[in-house]
Amino acid sequence: MPLYREWSSDPYSLAAIWKIEEPESFFLERTGMGELDIKNDKRRMERLAGRFLLKHLKEDFPILNIRPDEHDKPRIDDNQYYFSISHSWPYVAAVVSPYVECGIDIQVWHPKMEKLQNKFLSPEEQAFFRNDSKLITLAWSAKEAVYKWQGRRGIEFIDHLPVTGVEENGSDIDINIYCQLTGEKMKVKAKGTLEADFSLSYVVHSEIFHPF
Repeated sequence: MPLYREWSSDPYSLAAIWKIEEPESFFLERTGMGELDIKNDKRRMERLAGRFLLKHLKEDFPILNIRPDEHDKPRIDDNQYYFSISHSWPYVAAVVSPYVECGIDIQVWHPKMEKLQNKFLSPEEQAFFRNDSKLITLAWSAKEAVYKWQGRRGIEFIDHLPVTGVEENGSDIDINIYCQLTGEKMKVKAKGTLEADFSLSYVVHSEIFHPF
């Protein structure tokens, strides 16, 4: 089983990373989803693997009930669980919680990431990441995770999700983001890590709170 990692991402949430090495039939059998109308083989596998990972984390997760809300944020009935899924071939990451909104993002390394940073980092923010392509990728992951967590359309990463601080604690990197489009503007912490093949970031909670 290529379970890359499983852990408690905060006191209220469980997370995992899976590396896809199995045939499609492996995920079909374990999710009961049936054939998906997605022509691209990798995208179809990512969708199946993400649902499989949710059930790995919570056996009773009703993956067949996932529907987008009015902002296209995936949800299940009555928010029995909050969750977030991310994929960057061949990796899939997921986080699940019965208590708090979730946001996670995984990105395999992109060799030209430093050339793209002006699209999502202000000059002040770029100073935090020192023109390092891996740290810049992590910055993108952190903003993407917070975007998924807050779950509303209309986000501009530079304008609405500014990075206000970066703290390196060994292999963990905490990225503080001041979320502008929540009901009340708030600071959100995204915890990140740099792995051999990818960056990963996810929103962490020290207490139960929600974007709205």
